[in-house]
Amino acid sequence: MSSRPMLTQREAAAACSVSRTTIRRREAGDLPGAVQDPVRGWVIPVDDLLAAGLRLHAPSPPDEVASPGVQERPVGPVAQVQGEAALRAELERVRHEHALAVAEAEHGRLLAQAEAQHLREQLAARGEHIADLQRALKALMPAPERPVLTQVPGQAQPEDGSTGSLEELPAASGERRRWWKRR
Repeated sequence: MSSRPMLTQREAAAACSVSRTTIRRREAGDLPGAVQDPVRGWVIPVDDLLAAGLRLHAPSPPDEVASPGVQERPVGPVAQVQGEAALRAELERVRHEHALAVAEAEHGRLLAQAEAQHLREQLAARGEHIADLQRALKALMPAPERPVLTQVPGQAQPEDGSTGSLEELPAASGERRRWWKRR
């Protein structure tokens, strides 16, 4: 048996800085050495509390330190010098922030101008490409209808006396008419 003391539920909760409900829940599985005493009720060995991961008499968190704004302020000329120094530091900080904002705005303006120029160049290139495509399309379009010439100057007349057009070729009574000229 251990030489460490046995604690009641209330004492264990106070020593571990947890509620009594937490100790009762842990008794079921994490604290196997807990026994019921007829005088004190349930008692728990300190070894079981430590084995369950509970810390006995853990130090409390540190007390809150007064914030810097709450401290006493110096009085007299020292206060005036400190106030002036704080104001000058604030002024320098604001000037620096302003200079950064102006530089950022100028950089943004230059980027916007460069982007606008780039877009204008792309638009001009696309316009030229469209004009080229329109010219190519126009070249591929059929020419307007022209009257069929019966005889071109300097061209020999066919031997059968026809002008060479398909309309002039007679169709035989049972034959299909060909759309190409037979040689």
